[in-house]
This record gives sequence, C-alpha cells and structure tokens, in this order.
Amino acid sequence: MLDLDSKWRYFSNMLLVRRFEEELIALYKTGKFSGHFHVCIGQEATAAIAMDLLAQRDHITTTHRNHGHMLARGVSEKIALAEILGREAGMNSGYAGSFHLTAPELGFLSTSGIVGGAISLGVGGAYACKQRGDQSVTMALFGDGALEEGVSFESLNLASLWKLPLVFVCENNDATLWTPSGTLSKEHAVSDLCDLPRLCGIATKSVAGLDLNELNSTFTLAIEHCRSGAGPFFIEVKTARWPGNRTQWPEPVTGRTDLNMALGRQTIPDEDREWFEVNDPVLKIARQLANEPAGDSKLLEIDIAITRRMEVAVEFALSSPYPNARKALDHVFA
Repeated sequence: MLDLDSKWRYFSNMLLVRRFEEELIALYKTGKFSGHFHVCIGQEATAAIAMDLLAQRDHITTTHRNHGHMLARGVSEKIALAEILGREAGMNSGYAGSFHLTAPELGFLSTSGIVGGAISLGVGGAYACKQRGDQSVTMALFGDGALEEGVSFESLNLASLWKLPLVFVCENNDATLWTPSGTLSKEHAVSDLCDLPRLCGIATKSVAGLDLNELNSTFTLAIEHCRSGAGPFFIEVKTARWPGNRTQWPEPVTGRTDLNMALGRQTIPDEDREWFEVNDPVLKIARQLANEPAGDSKLLEIDIAITRRMEVAVEFALSSPYPNARKALDHVFA
C-alpha cells in the first residue's frame, strides 16, 4: 500500500500533467501553434507511477501520447511546452514537436509517432541493457492499437527468446480515434490482449489504470522481474478514453478540470458524468486525499501552485524565439 506522502506526490505529478495538457489544448484553440497532437488525459496515473519507479540508468521508449511520461520523468514543463510550440528554447530546439519529444539525459531513447514504433525500439534498448549487465531495464509504452502491427508480435517473440529486461506497457484506452469505447476488440482476433504475450511465454498482468496501489505493486513486480534476469514482463493498463479524445484532434469538451467536483463544492454536469465520477484518475485520488486532515485545502493549494507554474511555462514558451531558418537542415542525414 502506498503511504500518504507518496499519494500526495503522485497526485501533484498527475495534476501537473492534466494542467499542462489543458493549457496545450487552449493554446491550440487560440492559434498559438499548429499541427497534430495527442493528449493522455485519463492516463496520468500510469505515467506518475511508472516513471517514478524506474532508476536513472533505465531506458524508455514511448509514443505520440507522451506528455505525461516526459513530465513525470522530470522534464520541465517550460521547455516541453516550448518544444511543442516549435520554439528554439524547447527541449529539442523546436525540431521534435509534440509527437517526438525526447530526453536522452532522462533515459528516453526515442518517442515514435509510428504505431508500434516504441515496441521495436524498446527491444533494442533492452538488448543494450542486457549486454551491459548492470540490471538496467527498458520500458516500452504503447497503445492497444499497436498490438495490431506485425512488428509488435516480432518484438514480443524476440524479447522472450532472448530473455530481455523489457517491461511492455500497453495503455489500453479501449477505443480507436473514430470509434466509441468498447469497440476496439473488433480489430483484434483475441478478446484478451494479454493472450498475445502469453503465447510467447511472457509474464503478464492486467491492471486498472485508476488504482494507484495496484499500479504501484504491478510496476514494482514487473521491474524487479526484469532486473532479476527472468525475461520480459507485459502490463496491460486499462483506462477509459477521455471524451475529448473521441475525435481526431483533442476537444475541450469537459473544460478545465475543477477539483471542487471532488470536494462536493461543484455540481458535476450531467454530460460526461460517468467520466467525472468513475473514470477520471485525478478526481479519484483527489476524493481520497480530501478525507485526510486539511486535505481539501491542501488540494487547492497544490492546484494554485501548479496553475502558476503553467502560467509561467506558457509565458516562457510564447516569448521564446522560433529557430533560425538557416538551421532547418541541421541534423538531417542526407
């Protein structure tokens, strides 16, 4: 069971991710940047737990839905936002944008916008970990749709054959971009996604993406399994897609998350009530923490502090210059 200090820390990280992506949507809607982007609203608990449990020497590969992983690992919200806005002060000098944020100094080997790309890159990272012999692991995070790709099965197979220290993390939000929740299974021949890694002899566990205690115990088990030399481990994290992610571009349909809904001080709107009451991981942990001594006031104090951080980040990103056009071909191989 998580102690109280850990719960407060995870809540703070989850709320930072939520406020970051809410600001990102607002900036897009007001024309401050262009291009496609995805958000991980509703999946913040996975990022908070998984990134916290990895050691500094470990590697990570992730997807286009990467903001939460980056922030939870310790990337500054200021330079992450500047990067997405294409500014030179960004973490990758404005070259990467939202889809390809990366931070090698924090263990990120790459972020892939290609469906299934993070899985194969994770195999390479885990192979390097095994060759080093320092008990480091690689964690590959991907969506449920990636398991439709041929490279995914090849990666599962190789990781198992070579007993690689690779934690596969499938963030299953149970929907495609164009279909409602509960329909993705029609695109898989299996009804249980864990059947795919089991076929390759990989240890698996399915976990609720709303339960911090279960997430913590499962990720701890998986990482220790890989460090021990027992081979890869596959985690399916079950979440529910945020209503604003049911279109190709994120839409602010639920507005800015109001913590007063968790405190009983704000009426929950009938529209998307299930999301707010059942599926929102930020509000769920906020309700738990509100029952602690002075919990309600502490929740709001944390929110004020994070909101201020995001105001500073937005100001920093918008005031940062665009890259010099003469550098457009820097880092191009050919």
